[in-house]
Amino acid sequence: MQTPRAPARKRYTELDKRLVRAVRDIRVLDIVAWPAAVERRFLDDLHHGHEILPRFEYHAPDFSAQRAELAAIAAAADASHPLGAYLRRSAASWQTAARMLEAVGTDGVTTPSIELYGRPGDALPGGTQTNLDAARWFLEIAEELGNGALPEAEYCIPAEVLRDEVQAEVDACFGAATVRVEIDPELTSKAAAGATRIRLRGATCFSEYDRSQLLAHEAFVHTLTARNGRAQPVLKSLSRTAPRATATQEGLAVFAELMSGSIDIARLQRISLRILAIDMALSGADFVEVYRWFRAHGQNVADSFYSTQRVYRGVPVTGGAAFTKDNVYLAGLLTVHTFFRWAFKRRRLDLMQHLFAGKLALEDAIALRPCFADGSMAPPKYLPPWIQRSQGLAAKLAFSLFANKIRMGRLGDWDQV
Repeated sequence: MQTPRAPARKRYTELDKRLVRAVRDIRVLDIVAWPAAVERRFLDDLHHGHEILPRFEYHAPDFSAQRAELAAIAAAADASHPLGAYLRRSAASWQTAARMLEAVGTDGVTTPSIELYGRPGDALPGGTQTNLDAARWFLEIAEELGNGALPEAEYCIPAEVLRDEVQAEVDACFGAATVRVEIDPELTSKAAAGATRIRLRGATCFSEYDRSQLLAHEAFVHTLTARNGRAQPVLKSLSRTAPRATATQEGLAVFAELMSGSIDIARLQRISLRILAIDMALSGADFVEVYRWFRAHGQNVADSFYSTQRVYRGVPVTGGAAFTKDNVYLAGLLTVHTFFRWAFKRRRLDLMQHLFAGKLALEDAIALRPCFADGSMAPPKYLPPWIQRSQGLAAKLAFSLFANKIRMGRLGDWDQV
């Protein structure tokens, strides 16, 4: 026998299916990505003593039909219902992403990119500090600890060895032959994760910190939330990250590194450097100027190219434009950390766990509470190891909450040391 809510669930299930179909080809990172040949050409020119701006022709897609369908889905969704409000929010952000990608290769990418991912000068939640302030602070700490140079790995884990080690870990979590770990020689980032596949960049030296961060970040957040999203009874779209949820998902992944003890100061330094690089690009610096800046901060040639191309994906390399996605990592980390402390203070462990039920934004975890209660949202099937150890998580958050009450200006003679 159908419950009174069943017709509404059926309606939103159908709308969500339409959303999934509409956004199938709106693949932001694939469309703005550079092929590995661009890097090889730049580095070859560099080897011969020439710093030449990279050259790459984009093929701008036409998403007018998808944008029209997303507008129709939003119009059909009831904003007064939590599921309807979610679909409207997500459809709107996918429309923004579609407009951004239609402008690929031009400075028209910048404005929608900022709308989706923010800009370095944006204020962080709960204060007047900005993302730039946070980035500069972490860089100062890193410079004090290591004289500003990014440390080299003490030893190299070959991609093939790391693949086998990660495969064993994901098999233990998700079941054998559920998620494949593969080496991709064309991948520009060190790793990328989806619901059924984790890719590692080929011919790359990985460190022990890389291994731990990859498991915490890619496997036990990005892959985990994708698989939980697939298991949702109504909102299957939660298996993909809506552009509006990017900051939460990346922030949650870096927070997972922090909670699992996988993050190091070099990682925070790299994240912070990218934020300042975005600010430089927006202020007019071209690709070569930003590349030189990364080199001056201790990154090797290949990593400096990689970090710089992340800023100029999809936009002209001549300066004044930027793809601002890397802005979300630090802002997202700080926002997610604040959310977890807030939820812990109010004894809402359920909200912390709900955040892993799919590719949710923070506001979704709160707005969809009635749907978790009535069963139209399923609790997460998988949870990362660090949140399953709830007593350890509670200790870290409790300590953090109390430590915030200590005023550094009242420490007396310590300042004389």
